[in-house]
Amino acid sequence: MKTIKIDEVADIVSKGTTPTSIGLSFSIKGIPFLRGEDILGTAVNFSTVKMFIDENAHQILNRSALQFGDVLVTIAGTIGRIGHIDSKNVTANCNQAVAFVRMPQDRVDPIWLCLLLSSPKYQELFAQFVVGGAIPNVNLQQIKSIEIPDIKIEAQLRIAARLKAQLAEVEKARKAAAVQLSETTKLADSIVMDSIKRTKTEKNRLGDVLREVKAGIGENWLEYPVWGATREGLAPAKEPPGKNPQRYKPVSPGTVFYNPMRILIGSIAFVDDDDAPGITSPDYVALKGKANAVDSRWFYYWLRSPLGEQCINSLARGAVRERMLFNRLAEGQIELPEYDIQQTASRALAKLKPMRRAFEQKLNGINLMPTKILTQTFEMN
Repeated sequence: MKTIKIDEVADIVSKGTTPTSIGLSFSIKGIPFLRGEDILGTAVNFSTVKMFIDENAHQILNRSALQFGDVLVTIAGTIGRIGHIDSKNVTANCNQAVAFVRMPQDRVDPIWLCLLLSSPKYQELFAQFVVGGAIPNVNLQQIKSIEIPDIKIEAQLRIAARLKAQLAEVEKARKAAAVQLSETTKLADSIVMDSIKRTKTEKNRLGDVLREVKAGIGENWLEYPVWGATREGLAPAKEPPGKNPQRYKPVSPGTVFYNPMRILIGSIAFVDDDDAPGITSPDYVALKGKANAVDSRWFYYWLRSPLGEQCINSLARGAVRERMLFNRLAEGQIELPEYDIQQTASRALAKLKPMRRAFEQKLNGINLMPTKILTQTFEMN
């Protein structure tokens, strides 16, 4: 297929700046001032923009004023995000992390170009161009040298229309799968709440009904997988054991554990009966319910429910990244239903796991589809 360098059909501009660098200030409202993080997907979602400038600043910074049809590319920070200005009624500006591609629309369709540059082949190019450490960036000359298919505008429009329709169907499927996954969380919360409402409860201090797992695994740490806690629950740890792997804590079925620096955002995990016994970071807090007092699976879902969130927030001191160690969690209060009621609810909660796993796999598959579609469309030999 015949190709052409992108700067042969378009002007690629990076003249943005930060208003404060020339003595201007941001406004609470006014003209949107786009940064790299505001660009996600083929169109810019102006409802999520958090920074604005006033009319005076916009006039001074008019060299980085955006126009209808401009294709935006992030060239600093998170490299290679692609979007475009899809409305003729938008007045906006951008900072130095954003370059824009401006081309005659009778030659290049902005949606087609957005989708092309979003495809894996071109995203790999952006990754190859990256230099710098703390703030990754790319040289504008490299972007100008990118070669794109030299096809007629009519063909571009047909490709863009087909892709938009396909990606819209994928997004519809993604939202439906996300709703299904969300419903399992709501169902879990409902089971926990019902177990509390249907029987007499007793208020307990968490430290009196939970047992902390403190001892390390010892010399046989290599025999076990390393588990971590995420917002979604149990997951393989991102990092291997550090200098003292013997200190990693054993987490067998029935163990609840959490990242004390991230419990406020839900990084809590549970090792269920069908999960492999493993180890987790000595920095994590690991615990189990005391025999005949707390069913650990029930407690895990309680801790992730609005009731657990309320308890955690009541113990927090306001710091963004504070450590919620066991001695702090132990001060929390819990309304405990009778143990046999907990166990009945626990069995119902156990049945949600395969359902949730199926929805997660479905959602993961759907999330891969845009990449596959773009690859199939734009793959060039």
